[in-house]
Amino acid sequence: MRTWFLSAVVFGVMLRPATGQDAAPIHLVEQAPVAISKIAPEVFLVDFGRVAFGNLLLTPGNLTVSEAVTVRFGEALKDGRVDTHPPGSVRYTEVKVSPNGARTMTVTPSADARNTKTPAVLTPAPWGTLTPFRWVEVEGWPTELHANQIRRRAAFDSTWSDAAATFHSSDPMLDKIWDLCHYSIKATTFSGIFVDGDRERLAYEADAYLTQLSYYAGDADPRISRVTFDHLTKFPTWPSEWAPHMVFMAYADWMQTGDTGWLAAHYEGLKTKLLDNRIGQDGLVLSSADLIKRGDIVDWPGHERDGYVFTSVNTVVNAFHLRALKEMSELAEALGKKKEAAKFSEQERTAQATFQKKLFDPSRGLYRDGVGTDHASLHANLFPLAFGLVPVGKRQQIAQWLAGRGMAGSVYAAQYLLEGLFENGQDTAAIALMTAPGDRSWRHMVESGATITWEAWDQKYKPNQDWNHAWGAAPANLLPRFVLGVQPLTPGWRRALIQPHPGNLTSVEGRIPTPRGELSVRWTRDKKFTLMLGLPTGMTAKVELPALEGSSEVWVDGAPVKAHREGQWWTLEKDLSGAVTIEER
Repeated sequence: MRTWFLSAVVFGVMLRPATGQDAAPIHLVEQAPVAISKIAPEVFLVDFGRVAFGNLLLTPGNLTVSEAVTVRFGEALKDGRVDTHPPGSVRYTEVKVSPNGARTMTVTPSADARNTKTPAVLTPAPWGTLTPFRWVEVEGWPTELHANQIRRRAAFDSTWSDAAATFHSSDPMLDKIWDLCHYSIKATTFSGIFVDGDRERLAYEADAYLTQLSYYAGDADPRISRVTFDHLTKFPTWPSEWAPHMVFMAYADWMQTGDTGWLAAHYEGLKTKLLDNRIGQDGLVLSSADLIKRGDIVDWPGHERDGYVFTSVNTVVNAFHLRALKEMSELAEALGKKKEAAKFSEQERTAQATFQKKLFDPSRGLYRDGVGTDHASLHANLFPLAFGLVPVGKRQQIAQWLAGRGMAGSVYAAQYLLEGLFENGQDTAAIALMTAPGDRSWRHMVESGATITWEAWDQKYKPNQDWNHAWGAAPANLLPRFVLGVQPLTPGWRRALIQPHPGNLTSVEGRIPTPRGELSVRWTRDKKFTLMLGLPTGMTAKVELPALEGSSEVWVDGAPVKAHREGQWWTLEKDLSGAVTIEER
């Protein structure tokens, strides 16, 4: 990842918002501008290269002005000036200051009452107001404005290292998408809790889980994920599917850390996230008229639901319930609670059988939106596929159908859509959806000049969207997990799965941080597939390579090894460790 600013840590604190909830340690980092240009007499445009949450340090240098200087902060540029009337929740603010003498002054943007008072997650009062901005206009500055006179103080997670994760591929656009999404995760840690964006600065379970996955691909420290989890335990939100995301978060923490102590302390609370109070006699979750209207969300904003028909038995809600039951069974087993693990497994088996019987349409090979409708939306099929609910013999048909539908869901649903495609042989389609032309892809964000991912695919799809939403950064985790091909196979990364999904790419290299140290992968594909793997001490890996046409064996460090071919994969029969080179021949 390229270094684009000069930084110096100012200070770090353990953040304690007004709600009493601790937050992960966040620090302010001084950043120099990447460009300053004089755009009119006594008017300077300052570009910090990327949007970050912060404020300014201004050093007059013995400058004395007769009138106040106007400072404009903005996320957007229009006609070469800071956009003073940006759309939706895109940020712009203006303040006046009177710089006199040599002393450095802090210039803070005006506060937004909606996101600087509870219930919003608050930042430390001594820092002053923070706002997301890239551009600054300074008007009324009578001499040249130099880079050493203006600095941005940007708030970031203090454990984050830009060099900890990398991703480079044979597709330059895919690299730009990774860079956009990876930086988006860093930039949105400004409050020490995973929040939904600047408009509200609230934590939501779905946003938090998607951000957690991407955060772990850039920083192995679990603290910010954990304090976000604790915050959501105290301040849960209302959507039906958001509650099971808490189980997903706990499961992801366990796989990342292997820490059963933290899991045990939160286990009882997880049981309340299973929607058990809505279970019917057949094991499926029921939705009342009020829940259909106000609780079941499927996707957001509402017009991203692909015409979803809501009924009293909702396929998407039940898919979340089934995945949560499966993960709860594994978590209970990890804590030695065998009876509870068996109970969750039995609930899952019973509900799964009913789910298939009542919601799958064998004549079309698709899932209906719910009991009582024949409509089969993208969402009714993408979530069962992503959650492993589709019977093995039916997965390819659904995956192909989803790939043909395109990006018919939101940036949130895209996380699960692409997971399902990658896991079911549609990696070429998954990568193509990320880089597709048009206004429903990350390519569109990149080509539109975004430096943090948006809340929606485009302004026209959510006119009040903000431009700093981490739930829109799914490639930050999807590309390392599936294209680089690195995931934990056992809790705490004692054993990893190395399984690249190359699509049409010819090469990829990168690294991710793990609790055991750096894990690096480099693979190339021409007439054969070659993978160079670097594992940290204390980790072994199960390796599966995409089986190229004509390959008949696998070699490791120049010698043949035992491997068997299953469908599209070569699977090595023994785990690997250390630094090795694997190739198909």
